[in-house]
Amino acid sequence: MMTKAEYIESLRKLNLKVYFMGEQIENPVDHPMIRPSMNSVAKTYELAEKPEFQDLMTVYSPLIGKKINRFCHLHQSTEDLVNKVKMQRLMGQHTAACFQRCVGMDAFNAIFSTTFEMDQALGTVYHKRFTEYMKFVQENDLTVDGAMTDPKGDRSLSPSKQEDPDLYMHVVEVREDGIVVCGAKAHQTGAVNSHEHLIMPTVAMKEEDKDYAISFAVPSDAEGVFMIYGRQSCDTRKLEDQADMDLGNSQYGGHEALVVFDDVFVPKERVFMCREYEFAGMMVERFAGYHRQSYGGCKVGVGDVLIGAAALAADYNGVPKANHIKDKLIEMMHLNETLYACGIACSAEGERMPAGNYQINLLLANVCKQNITRMPYEIARLAEDIAGGLMVTMPSEKDLRDEKLGPYVDKYLKGAVGTSTENRMRILRLIENITLGTAAVGYRTESMHGAGSPQAQRIMIARQGNLNAKKALAKVIAKIDESKNNK
Repeated sequence: MMTKAEYIESLRKLNLKVYFMGEQIENPVDHPMIRPSMNSVAKTYELAEKPEFQDLMTVYSPLIGKKINRFCHLHQSTEDLVNKVKMQRLMGQHTAACFQRCVGMDAFNAIFSTTFEMDQALGTVYHKRFTEYMKFVQENDLTVDGAMTDPKGDRSLSPSKQEDPDLYMHVVEVREDGIVVCGAKAHQTGAVNSHEHLIMPTVAMKEEDKDYAISFAVPSDAEGVFMIYGRQSCDTRKLEDQADMDLGNSQYGGHEALVVFDDVFVPKERVFMCREYEFAGMMVERFAGYHRQSYGGCKVGVGDVLIGAAALAADYNGVPKANHIKDKLIEMMHLNETLYACGIACSAEGERMPAGNYQINLLLANVCKQNITRMPYEIARLAEDIAGGLMVTMPSEKDLRDEKLGPYVDKYLKGAVGTSTENRMRILRLIENITLGTAAVGYRTESMHGAGSPQAQRIMIARQGNLNAKKALAKVIAKIDESKNNK
């Protein structure tokens, strides 16, 4: 396994093509806009080195016969699925941000099981290829950007009916030695911090869409691949001098990018689906299930930090004993643990797939994510309520440090007796960061749209909820006689 230092050095060796605000970034690793997000990924390597976290962060891989980082693992049991969620909560607690390796891990497991069943049905060799790719990932402890979401263009049109064919990733040429692809993947979490891009189709396909039914992997610095770094709320604070406090979370963060594939060649040994449109929906559904499970861990870990910050804000405001404050904190904990319970439940109810790895209970995973689209918003609202308006109106760190203005800031923003003005400002900035600033991308909007928007889960719940079986139960209890309906 790589150490934190080795991971950082491995990124320096990549020839990434990254653009931000119209300019190419020559050194993404040390760029102040990107570095906090890289630190979050580096934490996945750092914690794996610590003895106290070995059970969660590392696991034995039967593929290579070695201990590996769990983020590179193919789940071998329901215990693995449960430990995945526990690991994600731990990571959220240590970073209060998105740590960016979950999408790749979820893609590994979805593609592994889907390619197995594809080969069984069609006689293809994709599973063998993907197994070899997984050995490569595990041996080198790689961070992989799992990429599913296409720009999609006009949502009322299928991929093949779009005015611009590139709005969905597609095959433009099939060669004896591989394929050439064109398109883009949007909202790509941690793309700039990844060694590889692992591509999946974004929707179920029909035969006319078969050119869009593709899955493959390429290095992040492959010829024809470039990334356009996404903006986040309050992001340019990272470029300001003397703004450590104003960032709220100066050490960790997340990022998203638009990843463009401009006629990229993919060697055939790295192609895991090519025009097998019948299996696109299976891969999408399985990946979505795994990723909806993930949110029952990562969002809960960040929620732990936000709840702690709200409680500290109450202390610094001098109101920790107020009944309504205590009740709000209880409600925040109740909501957060409910999310965690769903993540654990869908894991404990998982099942072994024909390929040998384990999949979560899809119904409960969708229930988990449906709750995620709502409860973090309420937790954030309560945190803002407890924090008070000063969270968004207080002066900057520069003002606090200023020789003339500093004494006034310190004097008038002081809270409870015996507490520090600076500490009060710091905790309010952390709440602002998670609820309104850069971390709100991961904690709020990603909770709504990541792994599918709310309606996507409701469709899956309707499909998997087995309403007819529930009707049958009610008929038995109520002694319904169906023959009387025809009289």
